[in-house]
Amino acid sequence: MRLFRYPFVICRVSVIQLLFLLFVFPLHFMYAEARHTFEVRGFHLDLRIQVMKMPALKDLALELSENGINTLLMEWEATYPYEKHRVITGENAYTRKEITGFVKYCNSIGIDVIPLQQSFGHVEYILRHPRYRELREDQKDYSQVNPTEEALCKALFTDLYEDLITTHTSEYIHIGGDETYLLGHSEASRKKAEEVGMGRLYGDYLKMLCDVVVGLGKRPVIWADIALKYPDALELLPEETVLVDWNYGWELDRFGDHGKLIQSGFEIWGAPALRSGPDNYYLTDWQKHMDNIHTFIPQARQLGYKGIVMTSWSTSGIYSPVFESADNITDLYPVRRVYPLSGFRLLIRAYLESLRTESPLAVEEFIVRYSKDTYGLNKGQALTFWKALTAASYEIKQGKIAGEGIDVVSLSDSVRTVLDVLRSLKPLKNKEEFRHYVLMTEIRWYYLQGMLAEAELNKPSFREEDIPQLLRVLKDLPSERIDKEFSVLHRDVLYPSELEKENRLRNHRIEMLIRKLTN
Repeated sequence: MRLFRYPFVICRVSVIQLLFLLFVFPLHFMYAEARHTFEVRGFHLDLRIQVMKMPALKDLALELSENGINTLLMEWEATYPYEKHRVITGENAYTRKEITGFVKYCNSIGIDVIPLQQSFGHVEYILRHPRYRELREDQKDYSQVNPTEEALCKALFTDLYEDLITTHTSEYIHIGGDETYLLGHSEASRKKAEEVGMGRLYGDYLKMLCDVVVGLGKRPVIWADIALKYPDALELLPEETVLVDWNYGWELDRFGDHGKLIQSGFEIWGAPALRSGPDNYYLTDWQKHMDNIHTFIPQARQLGYKGIVMTSWSTSGIYSPVFESADNITDLYPVRRVYPLSGFRLLIRAYLESLRTESPLAVEEFIVRYSKDTYGLNKGQALTFWKALTAASYEIKQGKIAGEGIDVVSLSDSVRTVLDVLRSLKPLKNKEEFRHYVLMTEIRWYYLQGMLAEAELNKPSFREEDIPQLLRVLKDLPSERIDKEFSVLHRDVLYPSELEKENRLRNHRIEMLIRKLTN
C-alpha cells in the first residue's frame, strides 16, 4: 500500500532492494507468524468421572474444531471398552462402536483424537482388580505400578496400546507418567533406586513403555513433571517422544531445572488448565485459571513449544479407598470432584481466543466482549459479573481458611453477596449458560452452611438444647431445588446415573449432619 501511495520511493530503490521488499520481506513476516503458531492446538477431556453423553462430546468437538482446535486428548480411563482386559472397564463405559464413531467424526472435522492411557501412576482403576495385584508398587495404595515388574507391565500395556490402536487413528499415544509419588516404595524398587538412582528407576521403565509405543508405529507422549525432577531419565527416551510441560500458574522450575527440558531436544507441548486444584464442587478459582491462560500460553510460544493442550480435570486423580478388610479394597472414591465442564464455557472461550493472538490475552477486554456477545450485558454489568466470579475464592482446610484473616462466617456472608449480585444480573440471551454461575455459587453457599453447622457442633459450649435450631437450619437448606437445577442444566451432558451420583455425593455432608443430630 505504501508503494502505491508514495510512488517516488520506488525510484530511489535498487532492483535487488525491490525484490527484497516484494518477496523476502513478506516471507519474513509469514515465517514469524508461523513460528508463533502452535502446530498442535489441543483440548483434554477427563472422563474418569462425570461421563459425558456421546452427542454432547460430539457437540463440544465441533465447537472446538470451528474455533481452531485440531487435537483432543481423551482420558477415557474406565469408560473405554477394553477387550482382553474387560475387568478394567467401568459401569458407564462407551461401546466400541461409539468410540470408533467418535474418532471418525472428529477426523472428519479436522480433529486428531489422542488416547491417554495412564501406564505408571494414576492407575488405581486397573490395579484395584486382583488380576493385577502383582503389578502394584504398594499393596495399600493402588495408584502406581512397580517399575521393576517390567515383563508383567509390558505385557499388560502392550495389550492396552494395541487395543487403542484398533479404535484410534492418531500417530500418538499418551502414556501418562506424571505424579509417580510411590517410586521406591516396594523393596525391589528401593533396591534399584539405591543402586542406580531414582532417575534410572523412573527412566528405565518409561523407556520400556515408549519403546513399546514406537514399536507399534506410534509416538509416545508423556507428562514432563517427573522427567524434570529426574532429568537423567530424559537421556533414555526414544527421540520420537513428546514431552508435555503442564503448568497451572507457577514458575517454570517448579518440578526441576526447566532449562534441561528445553535443551533435551525433544518435541515439547505446553498444558495450562481450566479446572485443577484447589477447585472442587464448592470452589472455582476463576482468576487463577484466567491468569494461567494470560501468562503461560504466550510463554509457551516464546519457548518454541510445538503444541498446547488445555487440560480440564474433573478430579484430582487421587482416590480414597474403601477397605472391607486389611487387605481388600472394595471401592475407590475420587478425593476431589469439580463442577462439570458445562459451567466453564467462559474459560474455554478465553483459551480459544488466546490461540488467535501472539499477545497475552487482554482479560478485561475479553470479559467485556464475551459478556456482551454471549449474555447481552453492558460493560458495567460485565465487570460486575467478573468481580463477583473472582470474589471470595478461598479454600477451607480443616474448618479454617488457610492464610487469610477471615473466618467461615465472613466467607459465607461474602458468598451470599456474590450470589445476590449474580441473581441481580439479567442476561438477555444464553440464559441457561448464565444459570451455571448462579448454581455454582449457590452450591458453594450451601456447602458453607454445612461447614458452619459443623463448627457449631464442634464448639465445647454446644448443648442438647441447641440441636432443634441447628436442625431447622440444615433442613431448610434448598438441597432439593439445587439437585433439580443441577439435573436440568446437565440433562443433555451427563447420564442419569451420573446425575444421581453427583447430587448424592454433594449432599452427603449435610445429610450426615442431619442424621447425627436426629439420632
